[in-house]
Amino acid sequence: MDALVDEVGLTYVFDRGYLDYARFDDYCDRGIFFVTRTKKNAVIRPIETFMLPADSGVLTDEMVVIGTPQKRMENVLRLIHSVDSEGNPVAILTNRFDLSADEIGQIYRERWAIETFFKWMKQHVRIRNFYGTSERAVMNQVWMALIAFCLLVLMKIETGTKHSLLDLCRWLKVLLWKSEQEWVTRIHYKPLRSSAGRRSKRS
Repeated sequence: MDALVDEVGLTYVFDRGYLDYARFDDYCDRGIFFVTRTKKNAVIRPIETFMLPADSGVLTDEMVVIGTPQKRMENVLRLIHSVDSEGNPVAILTNRFDLSADEIGQIYRERWAIETFFKWMKQHVRIRNFYGTSERAVMNQVWMALIAFCLLVLMKIETGTKHSLLDLCRWLKVLLWKSEQEWVTRIHYKPLRSSAGRRSKRS
């Protein structure tokens, strides 16, 4: 966190696993903004409730003090109860008082959309390890993996094959240094015999 969250004036959005009151106070003092989700067992004392527009999608908007009397933040925060992109209730903490409650809720929903995207990436795009650690190297590898996935999808659509994308990928690896036609022929290949479970009964 110390290495990633360091630029004054930016708004960092992260999950509740990074809840750290001492760091939050440091961010407030340095002018670093954040939006995060609070933990269920967090000790929160509201000190002011803000009015919401009639058409707001936010449930509550409050100024709060976080922590116990023995260990609490020196700076006040804003607590917004809203819903995430899937309609689940979510409690959001932020030190941004200049934006509307709905804007804060939207910021967190966009973070959730990014997390959902990377979850999809892990399930569909196989990146076992990164070959470089710089931002450009990582981004290049992610883009190449996405392009390769999209090309496989296009190939599946163009050929009309019923084979899975995983099958197409496996055959491509085996036939990588062969002609393109061999790969296309393998994609169009149909087994001569059906599986035992699908054989028709002989009379």
